[in-house]
Amino acid sequence: MDKIQETNIHIIKRYCKDHYIDNDLFLIDNIKRIPIPDSARRTNFIIIGMCTQGEAKYTVDTREFTVRAGETFIVSERHVINQFTLSDDFVAMSMVISVNFFHDIIRNVSEMSALFLYSRNHPVMRFDKKEQTVFRNYFDAIDRRISDKGNHFQKELIRVLMLAMFYDLSNVIYRNRKGKEKKQSRPDAIFTQFIKLVEVHCKTERRVSWYAQQLGITAKYLSEAVKHVSCRTPNEWIDNYVTLEMRVLLKNTTKPIKDIAKEMNFPNQSFLGKYFKENVGMSPSKYRKS
Repeated sequence: MDKIQETNIHIIKRYCKDHYIDNDLFLIDNIKRIPIPDSARRTNFIIIGMCTQGEAKYTVDTREFTVRAGETFIVSERHVINQFTLSDDFVAMSMVISVNFFHDIIRNVSEMSALFLYSRNHPVMRFDKKEQTVFRNYFDAIDRRISDKGNHFQKELIRVLMLAMFYDLSNVIYRNRKGKEKKQSRPDAIFTQFIKLVEVHCKTERRVSWYAQQLGITAKYLSEAVKHVSCRTPNEWIDNYVTLEMRVLLKNTTKPIKDIAKEMNFPNQSFLGKYFKENVGMSPSKYRKS
């Protein structure tokens, strides 16, 4: 039984005052405002931040990392973080992003997805002076939009700013990966190929065995590789992408749910409803109205 406590994104809200939108994005100008846990925690969100002063040491899945001034850090969902040591002068600005909002923003940008997958194992990277300024500017611009409560297109504007920021961040990841060019481990390569397949085929294929067949490996080996790299099972990744596609269709189209069921390759509306509720926690019709 997994006894590691999970840190819920809702906990972050109490430390963000008005610097958040829904339960999707939280801005923290100094991460030291959030109490540092004294034991291992599993994240159910994504953190993207930049250290502006001092340094911090911490472990991710037992691997130790150090982040210093001028470096960006990414903590992906489902990772176990622990053993924090912060210098007295440590300061870092951070964004806490829900998994659903993150994948909603980068959906259909497969190269960006692959680059962020790389950051799961290489979470600390150096920004040059220009990139530090660019990140600060994005942070401030997004914060201003969060404060613009009367704007009818507020969330869409934030989504566009986030996508632009992710492109710039992906360029840093790309440069970092190129500088450390070495052969990918077999599990890493399988995981990257698996995610690319899921992004393309999740509407029609939800069977792990099908993805394993496309990769020329057994379902057992695929499951072991994906779990090793991402701390999630193939089924969890497939469900994540399928429900993301459903949410997009429910929120951005007026298609009847029975038509969405057909498009998503479900036998009928009832099957889709049950699947959606199991993964999202509410019915498709209730989600559409929310």
